[in-house]
Amino acid sequence: MANHKSALKRIRSNEAKKLRNKYQHKTTRNAVRNLRTLEDKTEAEQKLNAVISMLDKLAKKNIIHKNKAANIKSKLTKHVAAL
Repeated sequence: MANHKSALKRIRSNEAKKLRNKYQHKTTRNAVRNLRTLEDKTEAEQKLNAVISMLDKLAKKNIIHKNKAANIKSKLTKHVAAL
């Protein structure tokens, strides 16, 4: 157990950040999954911009690696173009 006030605060803040990051990551994963199942090209193109924005935000906050975000964006863009 932590012995300092600052360490106790760090534990509390880390837990809050962990929950926030987990929620954002899961929401983005669901959005990517939903985009991959779409068959309508116009709808997919609209959702692609939102998903790319979500991925960029996760990469900026180091929730996922920037290269992983780039790989996912590339694959999604190819998928939408092929519709």
